Amino acid sequence: MAKPRKAIISCAVTGAIHTPTMSPHLPVTHDQIAEQAIAAAEAGAAILHLHTRDNTDGRPSVKLDDYMAFLPRVKQSTDAVVNITTGGAPTMQIRERIEASRTLTPEMCSLNMGSMNFAFHPLAEKYDSFLHDWEKPYIEGSEANIFRNTLADIREAAEALLPLGVKFEHECYDVGHLYNLRFLMDRGLFTAPVFLQFVFGVTGGIGADVDNLLFMKRTADRLFGDDYRWSVLGAGAAQMPLAATALQLGGNVRVGLEDSLYISRGELAVSNAQQVEKIVRIMAELGIEPATPDEAREILGLKGGDKVGF
Repeated sequence: MAKPRKAIISCAVTGAIHTPTMSPHLPVTHDQIAEQAIAAAEAGAAILHLHTRDNTDGRPSVKLDDYMAFLPRVKQSTDAVVNITTGGAPTMQIRERIEASRTLTPEMCSLNMGSMNFAFHPLAEKYDSFLHDWEKPYIEGSEANIFRNTLADIREAAEALLPLGVKFEHECYDVGHLYNLRFLMDRGLFTAPVFLQFVFGVTGGIGADVDNLLFMKRTADRLFGDDYRWSVLGAGAAQMPLAATALQLGGNVRVGLEDSLYISRGELAVSNAQQVEKIVRIMAELGIEPATPDEAREILGLKGGDKVGF
């Protein structure tokens, strides 16, 4: 009897787009991030994609102290792979976005594969008031943002972190980002196999349509052959439908409150773990089992949790 297929679940716990006003369940303090990350791992997430925030008002942060306020606790409580963002927030420059990872040397880091408009300003129209005075101008300001990830920025991140044994999750928000990665691989910056995160539904990137998922997958097949592993991130309402489609196509999935605040139409998710539990149920119906952290390490060729700096 054939063994069930395994798929990696990543959970993006808090991100830098949603703000405290948007959901009382969004983890914004150090304790909340730790608690929800640990619960997500217990629910079946093999990889925890982690941002950090200022502990007083929940604004996005990339400070080492804000990471160290919860990362040791996460590591002590779970064997999950820790994946630290190098995206930070769209308002930050690459040098500040990679500094914590340079010190903490995690098993994985996200790395955006191109500059883009990254807009979420319409969210400001949904709320009559905000918990903190930074939220509204931060959200509205995204209309004018360019999320900078030039080829030079990508090279700077790679040259800083690859020698530390960090594996990148290459976040591809559009088809051109796949070509950027292929170009950089051809120049020797990245080596196979690479791990791609297809991102759908962010304003400024490719839309959250199944046709686009198939197009991105076909393009990746042509550019990388067998030299890549892949996962799908659907923003907002596209989260679970695109995850289910990716699973049927042989891919891996990412869920979490960074990508969607909801568990179903009009109903806020009460935790990251609730979203992980939902995708685990969907996987079970498809005859797929969640990969364990060690299975994810083997699939992706990671250095191991004993070689991180926290």
